[in-house]
Amino acid sequence: MGALKLGLPLSQRVDGIAFDPEPDWSFDALVSELDALEIKLATSSTKPWPLDKTISSGNEIAKSFVLHAYEYEMEDTESEDDDDDDDRSLVVAGKRITCDELYLSDSDDDSDDASGFEMQLMDDVGEVEGALFELTHEHQVRVKDEIRNKISALETALVNESQNSTSALLQVEKYKETRQESDKNFDTQYQRWIAEALDNHLTAVQRDRELKSQIEERKIRSDAASEDAKRKAALQEEKQQQEKAKAEAEAKLRAEEAKQAALEAEKRAAAEAERRAEKEAIERNVTENSKSVNSDTASSLSNVKTKESGNVYRAAASASNLEHGRLQKLKELSERNQVIRSSSNMDYTRHESHISRLIRQIRGTRDSVRSKASDLIKLLNDPRCPQSIGIEIFAKKVVSCCGIPGNAPFASAYVIVLVTSQVPQAMDVLLAEFHRACLYTVPKHMVYKKATFQSEEAYFRSIGYREDDGKMESTKNYLERLESYMKVYGALVQTEIPNVQNLHGMQEGWAWLARFLNALPANQYTAVSLNAFLQMAGFALYRRYKSQFLKMLKVIYENFLVQLKSRQVPELTRTVVEIQSYIEDKKFLQEPEGKSLQSNLLSNASVHY
Repeated sequence: MGALKLGLPLSQRVDGIAFDPEPDWSFDALVSELDALEIKLATSSTKPWPLDKTISSGNEIAKSFVLHAYEYEMEDTESEDDDDDDDRSLVVAGKRITCDELYLSDSDDDSDDASGFEMQLMDDVGEVEGALFELTHEHQVRVKDEIRNKISALETALVNESQNSTSALLQVEKYKETRQESDKNFDTQYQRWIAEALDNHLTAVQRDRELKSQIEERKIRSDAASEDAKRKAALQEEKQQQEKAKAEAEAKLRAEEAKQAALEAEKRAAAEAERRAEKEAIERNVTENSKSVNSDTASSLSNVKTKESGNVYRAAASASNLEHGRLQKLKELSERNQVIRSSSNMDYTRHESHISRLIRQIRGTRDSVRSKASDLIKLLNDPRCPQSIGIEIFAKKVVSCCGIPGNAPFASAYVIVLVTSQVPQAMDVLLAEFHRACLYTVPKHMVYKKATFQSEEAYFRSIGYREDDGKMESTKNYLERLESYMKVYGALVQTEIPNVQNLHGMQEGWAWLARFLNALPANQYTAVSLNAFLQMAGFALYRRYKSQFLKMLKVIYENFLVQLKSRQVPELTRTVVEIQSYIEDKKFLQEPEGKSLQSNLLSNASVHY
């Protein structure tokens, strides 16, 4: 039979002290329980033990106790209940013996037996209570020691953990400060390195610039020295050649001058006759235009068709005659210059480059115009170069520069007038070059016919389109160059300088406008030409001819613009709008920009010649 274990019929917690040897407590509950246990144990000696036997008087039955008998040994198990469950029961494996049946009899017969049994029972209970108390005390002491050890271990672990955490935090802070200091030092070093690299780069750039500047200066000095040497050598060679052929050259020059003077006299006479005839034709045209201003365009405009080299042109007869005469003069001049070059060993390349440089340097200021015109006149009259060659070079270079969009048309016109007033024979040559570069300066228009031209490219080539590497230039580029030519031509006819004669002045501009309206059709080429001419010369023509010019504008507005609009070509829209705005807004009352030359580049003051 297994051991017996007494189970008290009392509460498992007395005065707040639990009898359970293995409670399932949390740490806070365990600490609280230990504190309560110490307090209760301190005062336990003064209180009666709850297991003291109570004897009832009379017929009252004594308080019973329960004996638990186990057939097998039982192991203590921890309860899985919460801390609030104060009562824990034992599992009864054997029989349960109660003494509830026992009681004290009030009869006299049984008093002795009852007393003996009571004494024996009290002795047994006292021994059990003592043993139970000792076991309980030992268990409590052992539990206390274990709890204290665990608490001490926990406190030690907590202290160690706290110290380790503090040490780790200190190490982290120290590492952070070290890292920040390292980053700061690295940033400072990196910035210093960047500053040094930038300084080295700037120094290298400055050194390269200085080196390039020195190289350029040396090159300029070298070029200047070589040019001076070439110039001196050329001068010496030229002097030697002049000395050798001085007599022959003087004889040739005298004969040529005499012949040229006779030709010039004849040309002046013919030109004067042509001007008179032209003036009369202009007056007649103006009268006819004023009478037929509201008539039908087809009946008012006379188209003169002439055949030249198999191509059909539209131009006034007087304009065609003048063009033919000027081109003939240019041809004769070119042939004469070719003879001079072939009979002489002189190289006029330097002379040509000097003229070209002066023309390219023309700007819209009074000082520039005067200085360039004076230098050009000196070059054309230079005895070291025949004047005919100088005139040919001058005409070609001027027309070449005038074809560049964005040039200074009024400044170029001033230079042309100043130069041709001193060298009159240069004007017809210059106009002939203009006619060759732009047929609308005649004015003249070529009509496209499939029977006459093999292809459209042939037609474009005939009216002045340029060809580069077998590729024809675009119509946009051609129209821009056409506009540049017409702006210079319009600026030329309106240029008037005091005490200086313009050999192609206002009367020629008026004649051009009349011939244009009488002979040329309305298309994109003629529209661009007319618009550029009016922008440059309209202001001066109005000041000179007043109401007659207004009649011309009326013809343009009612006839020319109507024909342009009827074509419904998108490319003509901008030009039509500009011409219409010019007439409707009366822009011919405003002086065109650039007509009055500035006194210098730094001043906005304009100077009228």
